[in-house]
Amino acid sequence: MKKFNLEIAVGFFLLLGILSLAYISINLGKLEIVGKSGYTIYPEFEKAGGIKPKAVVEIAGVEVGTVKSVAISSDYRAVVELSIDKAIKLQEDAIASIKTKGLIGEQYVQISPGGSDKLIADGGKLRETESAIDIEELISQYVFGKV
Repeated sequence: MKKFNLEIAVGFFLLLGILSLAYISINLGKLEIVGKSGYTIYPEFEKAGGIKPKAVVEIAGVEVGTVKSVAISSDYRAVVELSIDKAIKLQEDAIASIKTKGLIGEQYVQISPGGSDKLIADGGKLRETESAIDIEELISQYVFGKV
């Protein structure tokens, strides 16, 4: 009887440990099991720079979404699929910019809210964009006197 109780206790704590590890992995890894509730928008950029899937989308320094994918359109523009939290309502004239955290940090998408009364719909396109700044290009222009 005591051996049976010991086995049940060990099994219970093992199961509890596995569930705790899974919970921590999902939360720290920002994994989506069921899928976050939000909507998708598609800004088009001249240059996507080094923006990658799972990059952060921010408004005023606050994370409001993530980059889902980066693709190229038929007119050779970078189309970035953004997943935005459903609580955030963006106007049609909002501006999406690709920025870099620090001098050589990771890139993210910064959204500046617009002033329009019309909101962008799920699956809509953001027309106003600012492409990533190419640091190498700026340095070469400075070095060779084209600034």
